[in-house]
Amino acid sequence: MRLTLKDGGELYYEVHGGEGPWVTFLNGIMMSTASWAGFLDEMKRDYRLLLMDFRDQGRSSKMSTRYDWKIHVNDLIELFDELSIKTINLLGVSYGGQVGLELTREYQDRLNTLMLVNVTPKVSKYLQAISDSWELAASLGSGRDFFTVAIPSIYSDVFYEQNLDWLKERQEMFEELLTEEWMKGFTRLSKSAKDFDCSDLIEDIHVPTLVLSADRDILTPAGEMKEMAGRIPDSTYLNIPDAGHAAFLEKQREFLSAVKGFLSLNN
Repeated sequence: MRLTLKDGGELYYEVHGGEGPWVTFLNGIMMSTASWAGFLDEMKRDYRLLLMDFRDQGRSSKMSTRYDWKIHVNDLIELFDELSIKTINLLGVSYGGQVGLELTREYQDRLNTLMLVNVTPKVSKYLQAISDSWELAASLGSGRDFFTVAIPSIYSDVFYEQNLDWLKERQEMFEELLTEEWMKGFTRLSKSAKDFDCSDLIEDIHVPTLVLSADRDILTPAGEMKEMAGRIPDSTYLNIPDAGHAAFLEKQREFLSAVKGFLSLNN
């Protein structure tokens, strides 16, 4: 489904499940709604799951100028209003978590719960440097080269040891699917988050919040996420062992168990 936004842009979104509380999963920077395919059957049994592509992602419209992550907040509120969603359980992975935090700043009353997965309240200098390398990889124009440069920082060393053949198949898939348009959109998304900083917001989050880290995540380290959780008045902190920044894919069962357990206690 598509929503034409007030400024003329267009959002692609999907709704799965017909009953239960609303839950939205917000994509990480390299993701799209298709990334959640393996989670649909489990989630739609008990919840109405809203998926969407940010602008410059997936099947949503592309931008022509530079912007920051805050543009996505207004897009989400327009989408919630279109679907008559008064309150929602919001889960954001990485970049999606950044958007979720910024939405909390202005629209905390629209949230029933907040779930922050592999995201810290501020982009570190290290993560800025990693983002620079990703943007350089995108400029090469090859999905295979992009995978070679960008993906080792996303998955854990444990996952590489156990799933190298699968990863090589993904590398060939990247070569086929990552078009020039995708590379340009990704680069704009990456640049939009370079100065992300919601550090001042953390103590003001008053909705029940799940902070879900992974112990081998080098991009958003578990220690930083645990410290963030300690500053949120009503938070639950959980850590997924032997997983990296893509923990929701590396340890799908553990991820779903944490999310559904938290939702069942707060809905």
